[in-house]
Amino acid sequence: MPFLNQFRAAPNLLTLLRLFIIPFLVIEILDGHYGVALALFVLAGISDGFDGLLARWLSQQTTLGLYLDPIADKLLLSTLFLVLTHVGLMPRYVTVLVFSRDLGILLISTLLFATHTLRDFRPSLFGKLNTVFQIAVLLIILSERAFSTGSFLLLNEVLMRSIAFLAPLSAAQYAWIVIRRMSSTDEAAKQTISTGPELVHPFQATSIDDSPDSLEKTAS
Repeated sequence: MPFLNQFRAAPNLLTLLRLFIIPFLVIEILDGHYGVALALFVLAGISDGFDGLLARWLSQQTTLGLYLDPIADKLLLSTLFLVLTHVGLMPRYVTVLVFSRDLGILLISTLLFATHTLRDFRPSLFGKLNTVFQIAVLLIILSERAFSTGSFLLLNEVLMRSIAFLAPLSAAQYAWIVIRRMSSTDEAAKQTISTGPELVHPFQATSIDDSPDSLEKTAS
């Protein structure tokens, strides 16, 4: 599918909708309209779930969607962490650790992609768990502000500390996975170079029958 036509694919339109929601989500939080912000965040989560399903149902899995979907997710979560830190609802140390981890992974991935070293960047187990905790914390904070309840203060604190612990841990696991995959790729390349294609001597390429019978037949 041509690159420009990939923007018209239904899954990618949902991803673009998620990106379109982000500035309005920030505005509602800054204005103190946490009910609207919660609704927009839930809408963004629903679009995130449906774009993958549509891609499989409609067979519209595109290269653009492969990179645009995780970018939209990271941009949404990172923006919310920043704005909630700005209004005093998110501890600074949590946001700093989350941003440091994401920025480090982004720089490494960009470098490896640009140098054609590695192009398959699969999320790690701790990375997925960290993302789940981030979404849960954001939902709790927005819900507590929207419904004026403090029932989840302890759970919120536990999740924040878990995020602070998992952020550097998932970054270390990601780096270890990348290093291991690069090492396996280098070993495979070295084996290919050492064995190389089987060379055939030019005089062995054809079978020459120099027996007396053959020479007699040639002479005749």
